[in-house]
Amino acid sequence: MKTFKKIIYTSLFFTNALILGSSCNSAPQQNKPSLLDSARIVSVNGTTSEILAGLGLEDKIVGVDVASTYPESLSSIPQIGHSRKLSSEGILALNPTMVIGTKKDVSPEIAEILSSAGVNLMLFEQEFSVEGSKHLIRSIADSLGIHNKGDSIIQILKNDLEQINIQKYKDQKSKVLFIYARGTGTMMVAGEDTPIQKIIELAGAENAVSGFTDYKPLTAEALVAANPDVILLFDSGLKSLGGIPGLLEVQGIKETKAGKNKKFIEMDGQFLTGFSPRLGKALQELSTKIYQ
Repeated sequence: MKTFKKIIYTSLFFTNALILGSSCNSAPQQNKPSLLDSARIVSVNGTTSEILAGLGLEDKIVGVDVASTYPESLSSIPQIGHSRKLSSEGILALNPTMVIGTKKDVSPEIAEILSSAGVNLMLFEQEFSVEGSKHLIRSIADSLGIHNKGDSIIQILKNDLEQINIQKYKDQKSKVLFIYARGTGTMMVAGEDTPIQKIIELAGAENAVSGFTDYKPLTAEALVAANPDVILLFDSGLKSLGGIPGLLEVQGIKETKAGKNKKFIEMDGQFLTGFSPRLGKALQELSTKIYQ
């Protein structure tokens, strides 16, 4: 009986998430605004936190994950840890009425516990593209009954995107290698079907490595073979290596075009890969740094 109950809860969880993920064209429910009056929101995703703040709901947020770094004022809100290591106890300790994030953030087991505790669980589809960013903003705003505020955020995003002109770089197509680093003991490169590859391509460049998905360990041989024009890192990753001097000591770096020209780019991780309302600004900064 216990197993059967769990399957039902899991099924309901995924059905609910799917409805929310495609809610952008639906009319807001009449009772949503009243829910917000006394809402206590835990956001388990940096991008959803940014959207919620943009919607004017920052004062309703009582907990965030570690990736919720923008706006900076979110730093004063209690953290629940990384979205990949969520604890239902840590979330429930904040007495939330809503938990908001993306489908990949909450496991079915935790979803069952939260739902059983009476928490309104809102999980949305996130696609790492320009249209995916707009869709996520619209879905969250519509599900909370504040459609017009969502439209305002999307318009700002559109305006930012219109300022980008990557066509002038179409004949250059720099090869960019992203290295995920947590000290020299943990160094990975981003392959296909990653948010990093998508952001690199949107910025008018190409991923320096291919033939694999997700991430794989960095090797000196693969690094030299890829021979990137540019090496891209999170600012926290570059710091963990000891800055540019430390990066240059990594085997194979000095043999690449990027190493010889010291063409290294560092950017904030959430800003670069969040595909948030700041996507246009992130693309503008990345394309400029690649081709300047």
